[in-house]
Amino acid sequence: MQYIPIFYFHYERLLYVVGDITIAIHHVLYLLIVIFAGGMIAGKVASKLKIPDVAVFLLLGIGIGPGLHLISEESRSFINQFILILGATLILFDGGRNIRLQSLKKVWPTISLLSVPGVIITALVTGYGAHVFLHIPLLYGFLLASIIASTDPATLIPVFKQVKIRPILRETVESESAFNDATGSILTFSVLAVVMGTSDFSIGASTLDFFKVALGGMFIGALIGFVGAYLVSHVVFGFLRDYTVIGMLVVALFSYLLGDLLHVSGFMATFVAGIIWGNSSCFRLHMEAKQREIHHFSENMTVIMRMLIFILLGSQVNFSTIMKHLWGGLLVVFVLMFVARPLTVFACTLPDRKAKWTWGEMLFMCWTRETGVIPAALSGIIVGMGVQYADAIAAVTFLAILITILLQASVTPYVARKLGVEELRKKQGTT
Repeated sequence: MQYIPIFYFHYERLLYVVGDITIAIHHVLYLLIVIFAGGMIAGKVASKLKIPDVAVFLLLGIGIGPGLHLISEESRSFINQFILILGATLILFDGGRNIRLQSLKKVWPTISLLSVPGVIITALVTGYGAHVFLHIPLLYGFLLASIIASTDPATLIPVFKQVKIRPILRETVESESAFNDATGSILTFSVLAVVMGTSDFSIGASTLDFFKVALGGMFIGALIGFVGAYLVSHVVFGFLRDYTVIGMLVVALFSYLLGDLLHVSGFMATFVAGIIWGNSSCFRLHMEAKQREIHHFSENMTVIMRMLIFILLGSQVNFSTIMKHLWGGLLVVFVLMFVARPLTVFACTLPDRKAKWTWGEMLFMCWTRETGVIPAALSGIIVGMGVQYADAIAAVTFLAILITILLQASVTPYVARKLGVEELRKKQGTT
């Protein structure tokens, strides 16, 4: 008789746990159904309007979140944080996969300068602007600026499918956007370590830590990327060639995980692993037979990640917080777009004499600096950690994403035409 109450106690507790898990499962399924169903419609609308889909995903998130209250997911929740990390990892891997090493050889000084010192210049100028206009401590201004300093390959690549520009210019802008995402991520977490008190600030020590984190991530990404590519493509030892797509997914996720566990940049690791996979033929590892399958999977994967990240981001918009920081935030975005970006571009392109950049090409680079997936993910992580001034950081990040995507991305074809860098129209005019 003594065991009956104990039995019932455990049975009731089991029912409670099972019921709680069931509710959580239903919540996740509902969230995915709403996001994917709405995302498909938003994607079609974006295609018809010929604007980047992320802009419509953002607006959809606002509509079904604060507007209709169809979804509500806290930024600190496990689901939200998991989606942000997963999405950022896979999108960065795909960004690396689309870079061609042959193109990098031609303009590597420009890309190198834009991707590392360029991000730092942008962060310093914008960070000081955030300090002045938002009235937040300078260190937090640099944290905000580090988050929004990088450009977005997930936005730029679809834009360049709509406008034909000089190939070397397109590849430079795309390569910069892929590389500086990793740099921006490293810089963000370096500043965050100082903000959270886990690291002391010192220019020398911070610079050394930056390069340790970056180079460590590059080494891990190169190692895992090469081993994974070897196992799916080598003529003799490629015994996993039937699982090439799954192997690619494992490489992307394992690169990030191992990098993070070893306290180097997981984002840089997955990005470099993507470069190895995208240029496997340079290492005598051939995946030509699987390229269509890889491309199809990657396209769908990145679209899904963009849907999840941007619709969730839009659904979490706090309009009262945005209105609170609206004018200061708009001024910060203005500094980012029209002061920091031109200063960065001219400082990083003029020294590259071999590239022979024209003024039109440099001005085009100044204009194409859309903020997107990685800043959105980093902002969500910062909010989820409960960092001080996270509300201001999230508000300005959202404004930067919305303004740069809706304003810059939507008129890029017009700007390219006016600056004389649109190749297709020139060719059509001569035929």
